[in-house]
Amino acid sequence: MRLRMWGTRGSIPAPGPETVRYGGNTSCVEVSNGEPDHRLILDAGTGIRHLGNTFGADCPARLDILLTHLHSDHIMGMGFFDPLWNPEQEIHIWGPASATRTLAERMARYLSPPFFPVRMNEIPSKLSFHDVPEDEFEVGGFRVKAERIVHQGPTVGYRLIGDGASVAYLPDHEPALAGIDSVKHPEWISGYRLAKGVDLLLHDAQYSDTEYPQRRGWGHSSISHVVSYAQVCEVRRVMMFHHEPRHSDEELEALRETGLRQWERTHAAEDLMLAAEGVQVDVEGSGIAFGEFDSSAPHAVADATG
Repeated sequence: MRLRMWGTRGSIPAPGPETVRYGGNTSCVEVSNGEPDHRLILDAGTGIRHLGNTFGADCPARLDILLTHLHSDHIMGMGFFDPLWNPEQEIHIWGPASATRTLAERMARYLSPPFFPVRMNEIPSKLSFHDVPEDEFEVGGFRVKAERIVHQGPTVGYRLIGDGASVAYLPDHEPALAGIDSVKHPEWISGYRLAKGVDLLLHDAQYSDTEYPQRRGWGHSSISHVVSYAQVCEVRRVMMFHHEPRHSDEELEALRETGLRQWERTHAAEDLMLAAEGVQVDVEGSGIAFGEFDSSAPHAVADATG
């Protein structure tokens, strides 16, 4: 399973010289398994604009975009995603259900004036909207499980299984609000079934331990909460994600160093990582490999074998 990081920042884009190593674009991760006619995309933050620019004429016939929720930083790139404007392009958008409006109706509130100059019903691509089901479903060769997690508004996390590897994606998550260590049965912890035993967990790591008390209830995690959560869920590796926009590259690295003090009691230091824009991750269950990709080049079909 190959992941490409197109956006790793949280809340609002944060471009600038102080964020060049880990990136300023908001959440977007491309997932592939070598199939040329399909691609899976996690969230549609500003990173999806750059991803769309690289597809060109080689865009897969079908794109599936899995939205965790509809806060602006996770959908603000959608209108600038080039394949959206191709009349021949098939695009499926998945997201959490709501008791009041359909996913299409909620997305139309963003893709319409005054927030966007073009109305959603004027978009020429072949758009389909789906509420994520409660049961496991299959998309493009991946088995996908979605589950509600602790965050403001309807929000889900995802577990992806394919090519002998498993990845959990919980970019906006505050499990400490419902309890991590204090819960007698870990299966009651928010998102536990999604993260349990995965090869790689991408998880919200927005705050330092000193920042969190003033932001409790905002829907995000401190570094200690990330590590505790990963240890309770017995994950193999963690990638710190959804970086605080005010944190510089140096501050993110200091945050990881803080987390290592707890992480190294149970895991190797190299298995606690910082998500970085422009990094490619090949997950194969027994191992993980890293590389960089040329985000300015025309998009090539990913060979998930490395």
